[in-house]
Amino acid sequence: MLFLLLIIISLSLTIQSHSFHKSKVISSANFLSGGVYEKMNNVNEYFNLKIQNDELARENARLKSLLFNLKDTTKLPEVDSIYGVKKIDIIISKVIKNSYNVHENYLTLNSGSKQGIKQDMGVINSLGIVGVIENTSANYSTVLSILNTTRPLNAKIKKSGHYGSLSWNGKSTGFVQLTDVPRLASVRKGDTIVTGGLSEIFPENINIGTIEKVLTDNETNFYTLDIKLFNDMTSLGYVYVIKNKDTAEIIDLKKKSLKNE
Repeated sequence: MLFLLLIIISLSLTIQSHSFHKSKVISSANFLSGGVYEKMNNVNEYFNLKIQNDELARENARLKSLLFNLKDTTKLPEVDSIYGVKKIDIIISKVIKNSYNVHENYLTLNSGSKQGIKQDMGVINSLGIVGVIENTSANYSTVLSILNTTRPLNAKIKKSGHYGSLSWNGKSTGFVQLTDVPRLASVRKGDTIVTGGLSEIFPENINIGTIEKVLTDNETNFYTLDIKLFNDMTSLGYVYVIKNKDTAEIIDLKKKSLKNE
């Protein structure tokens, strides 16, 4: 009994302290846990119908407002696209499990390789980015949430075009941080932060959040910005898994750059 207990403790410590082992365990557990999460999510959805209906009403109101303010209705955007990504490049899925209280948070989706989902695809919703596909099984996939301290993303200030590295400091679920922003950049509270387009994961100009606080370091030439997320990462429903059409070109360019170094 003592030997078995020690084995369980050692395996648990190994998985928790090594992201590679952790991701493999999560991947292998997708098939078994996905169905359980889906059943539990169905029960939770039933009790949260009022909240979801309110969110849909707000989204409909926003879309109607955009429609009514268009002067030329012949220039309507495609109804089967989001952020300029066409329907053919979008896989609609649903979050059935969501963690947000550790340093490496994961979501589980009810779609997998059978639906065309692959590793390193970007995940967004109508409000902005959610995370990146980490592992897949036939019918389920796990997403490394934007609330993680290990995988930075490329982002920029929409108004000025200055780039930075987006990551999470592990504190508030409503805020992420944009670092390495040059001090010559014009930054103001309320400025919008979007994806930079220098990544093979996300297309350019997908919403992330707004600048809440500007932190300066007198020893460097860079800002650190606190970004208030558009998304409530503790309450996610349907999401879009996107295929970045520029992925192959960006990867090829990076390989050429590495060869020249």
